[in-house]
Order: sequence, then C-alpha cells, then structure tokens
Amino acid sequence: MTEPLRVLLIDDDPLDRLLADEAFSMLDDASMLITAESGQAALALLERPDTPLPDVVLLDINMPRMNGFEVLAALKQHPRFCTIPVVMLTTSANPEDVAQAYTLHASGYLIKSVRFQTSLKQVETFIDFWLKRRRSRLGVED
Repeated sequence: MTEPLRVLLIDDDPLDRLLADEAFSMLDDASMLITAESGQAALALLERPDTPLPDVVLLDINMPRMNGFEVLAALKQHPRFCTIPVVMLTTSANPEDVAQAYTLHASGYLIKSVRFQTSLKQVETFIDFWLKRRRSRLGVED
C-alpha cells in the first residue's frame, strides 16, 4: 500500500478546517490531513524536528496577523520548506491574488466551493493529482 499523502491545511476559519477534515476523512486512507489555525502555528509545527514534512500545503489567503501570501513567502524562503508544493485554497477569485500567489511560487490556486459535494470532489481531485505527482517523482508507475 502507498503511504498516505500528507497534507497540511493552514486556515484560520474553524468551520473550513472542520469541513476539510470531514472531506478528507471521507476519501479512504489515501491522505492524512494535518491542520494549523494560523501561519505562525504552521511554521512552528514545521520547525519541530519530529514533524514529518507534508507532501503538499493547502493555504488560505485571508488570515489575520500573517496572511497566506506572507506564509507562502516564508515557506519559499526557508531552505527546508522551499520545495514543498503550496496550493492556495481561498474564496478569492481576484486576478491580482492569483497573480501574486504564482509570483510567490505557489504550485496551484483553488477557489473554495460553498457546496460540500463540490468541495468533496475538489479534495478528491487534489489528492489524486498530488499522489500521481509523488509517484512520478519517485519513478513509480500507476
């Protein structure tokens, strides 16, 4: 069996974290979701030597104190975290936000759905994509 995809979700909204947790848990054991309620909490978690690095980060943009762009910049400037793919997960469809995310080297940009079934499909597609990417990076065929 393949090791589950380790996903770190950084989002200040408790309801969004709960919905993501629910969606990820409904999709068998293909992934393992870890959540952080702020950029500072996520960076502190990643800095701990006993924390396995995630395969991919899902990052909200609109957060207090340290917004998603600041977290993304911090991750990409850190020698240990700079290669972790970061996908922005946000309600913002603002083209300036999309451009800024990619300028800061985000690997993707997803707009949060307001419907749970659509969110579930987004999560399923997200997991499938990143599992395939990890397998291809490791030279493992499907």
